[in-house]
Amino acid sequence: MPRLAVNGIELEVLLEGPAEAPPLLLIMGLGVPLTRWPRALCEALLQRGFRLIRFDNRDAGLSTHLDHTPVPNLGAALRGMPLEPAYTLDDMAADCVGLLDALAIPRAHIAGASMGGAIAQIVAARYPQRVLSLTSIMSSSGHPSLPPPTPAAAAALFAPLPRERQRDTIVADALQRYQAIASPAYPEDPQQLQAMFAAEYERSFDPRGVARQMAAILAHGDRRPLLAGIRAPTVVLHGAADPLIPPACGEDVAAHIPGAELRLVPGMGHDFPAALAPVIADAIAAAAARATLQP
Repeated sequence: MPRLAVNGIELEVLLEGPAEAPPLLLIMGLGVPLTRWPRALCEALLQRGFRLIRFDNRDAGLSTHLDHTPVPNLGAALRGMPLEPAYTLDDMAADCVGLLDALAIPRAHIAGASMGGAIAQIVAARYPQRVLSLTSIMSSSGHPSLPPPTPAAAAALFAPLPRERQRDTIVADALQRYQAIASPAYPEDPQQLQAMFAAEYERSFDPRGVARQMAAILAHGDRRPLLAGIRAPTVVLHGAADPLIPPACGEDVAAHIPGAELRLVPGMGHDFPAALAPVIADAIAAAAARATLQP
């Protein structure tokens, strides 16, 4: 996998699929690497004719970690204190466009999950000439009136890490957090999940980077005004059983993007069950198909 220079940092990138196929940029969520896109989903997207572009966001995986910047006080920010993030979601959106520049790709289909969905929304709004279609997955508009996570999901997001931060304790902690937000109708094999979390730990473990990404999310606020300016064909996919970003948040995204199609998936939480790979791939393909119909 190459590391490409983008916006003064380096991003770890993985390309799959024929070079001549329509490019699809996949933007992952908070603190997790490009490997979190499930293999079943990637295969389903390749079968639908895309060239996949996966990458580690800044402060995640093997991309640049901004360890020279302060770690934000998220607890104080949640209590309403001022927050000075090391960077913003707009910076992360600019990373995406810079990555397309580095790959000499003038326009691409864009799909993002959770935080990645927010970044994808910003790319579509601020760089419309670079976006063929948008798929916003399990994300929000950021409007303060929207419902918060359930208490269990909030604990999974904000609870402190174990005192002993060894491989086994971190993997066990990650599994517990994951199960608090996972799809109730599509349980995954715990052993496979443990293997995934172990591989992520060994690839890169950086809670400070996660905190910096979270600060960028908290500082961004309401995206409704941006959403109103998006003109790319858009599909909004959301789990009807998502406890972390409730379905009302996805509904709000769809309501504020002109012409957006909303797809609520029964039994889906805040994850990517292998059984739903065709459903998710079909949503992305549907947005892309609408782009081909535009004059």
